[in-house]
Amino acid sequence: MIWASGWKLASAVSNAGAMGLIGAGSMYPAVLREHVQQCKVATDKPFGVNIPLMYPNVEELIKIVVEEKVPIVFTSAGNPKTWTGFLKEKNITVVHVVSSSRFAKKAEEAGCDAVVAEGFEAGGHNGREETTTMVLVPLVKTAVTIPVIAAGGIATGRQMLAAMVLGADGVQIGSRFVCTPEASSHIAFKEAVMKAEEGDTLLSMKKLMPVRLLKNLFFDEVRAAELRGADEAELNKILGRARAKKGMFEGDLLEGELEIGQVSALIKAMKPAADVVTEIWNDYRAALEELGVNS
Repeated sequence: MIWASGWKLASAVSNAGAMGLIGAGSMYPAVLREHVQQCKVATDKPFGVNIPLMYPNVEELIKIVVEEKVPIVFTSAGNPKTWTGFLKEKNITVVHVVSSSRFAKKAEEAGCDAVVAEGFEAGGHNGREETTTMVLVPLVKTAVTIPVIAAGGIATGRQMLAAMVLGADGVQIGSRFVCTPEASSHIAFKEAVMKAEEGDTLLSMKKLMPVRLLKNLFFDEVRAAELRGADEAELNKILGRARAKKGMFEGDLLEGELEIGQVSALIKAMKPAADVVTEIWNDYRAALEELGVNS
C-alpha cells in the first residue's frame, strides 16, 4: 500500500468498522508524524501503522510511533527481533508480516502478538517461496499459537470467509482499497488497476526484493533483464530511485513501478472506503447464510 494508505484512507476504514493502517513505507519521518496526528483527529477508532523494516530511517519511524502513542504497529520486510521487544516495552501491539511458516515461528519467538500470513498473490513486496494464501494460512496456523491474519488475494467477503475456514483469525486487505477516493494513489494508477485483467500482474525482481507489479514498459525492461540473467547491480540500476513514487503517486504508467495484487482483476469500480468495508462484510454474511451458518 505504498503511496496509497495515508491518514485519509486509514481513518475512513477505521470509521467504517475495520482497522485502518497508515503505510509508512513511502513517508519521511516528519510526514509520518503528520499523518498519525491527522488520523487521530479524523477518527476515535483504533488504527495502526505499517513499518517496513528494510528502510534506512526505520529508527526514526519507530521513535515517532512511540512518541505519538500509536497503539498497533505492523512490521514487515525485516527481522522482527530487531524492534518487537522495544515496541512491546512501550505497550504497543506488534504484528509481523510473514511469507512462510518458518518466518512465522521466528515472529512468535520474537514476541509478536500476531502474524500476517501473506500469500504471493499479494501486491507489493512478497516472499520468494511463492506460496499461495490457500496453502500458507493453514501452514502458519499449525506452526504458531498466536493469532493468524490472512493476506494476499482477498478483496471480497467470500474470500474473507475462505481465509477464516482455512484457520485465519482475521484478514488484511490492501489492493481493494487502492481504488477508493481516500487512497492517495494517482488517479491514472487507480484507473489502470480497474482495467487490469487476469494475468496482468507478475512477481518480479526476485534477486532484489520480490515485488508483484502490473505489467508495463518498466516491467518489460525488468523482465527482459531477468531472463538474460542480469545480476543485482544491473537490476538496481534499472530500478533507479523513486520508481514506485513515479508510477503509483505521480501516475507514470509507462516508466513507473506499479505495485498491485492479483485481485486487481476483480476491482472494476471506484468506491468510498466505507462502502468497500460494508460491501465486504455484507458479502461475507451472505456467503455464511448460503452455507446455512449463523453469523
